[in-house]
Amino acid sequence: MNSAVPLSSRPELAPHVRLTFVRTRERHVLQRPESVAVLNQTGADILGLCDGQRTMGEIVEELRGRYNRVVDDEVQHFLARLVAKRYVETSHG
Repeated sequence: MNSAVPLSSRPELAPHVRLTFVRTRERHVLQRPESVAVLNQTGADILGLCDGQRTMGEIVEELRGRYNRVVDDEVQHFLARLVAKRYVETSHG
């Protein structure tokens, strides 16, 4: 998948997906019925902002306030990969 999530879209976790912190691993994971994806802290921070209310542009701006260097298209492509794997859904509006 080469496309990015548009800045105007509103990403959120798919209904069957949970963002959870696993204490034994000291990592955040994305859980769905048939798989688990281990996240780094940046990935967990991005997904923590995906509430279906914020636009992709607002998420990028929030991340810029937390990190020294945030590149729009890197965040957009990260989420596009998760959309392709059905961990994340997007809406427009």
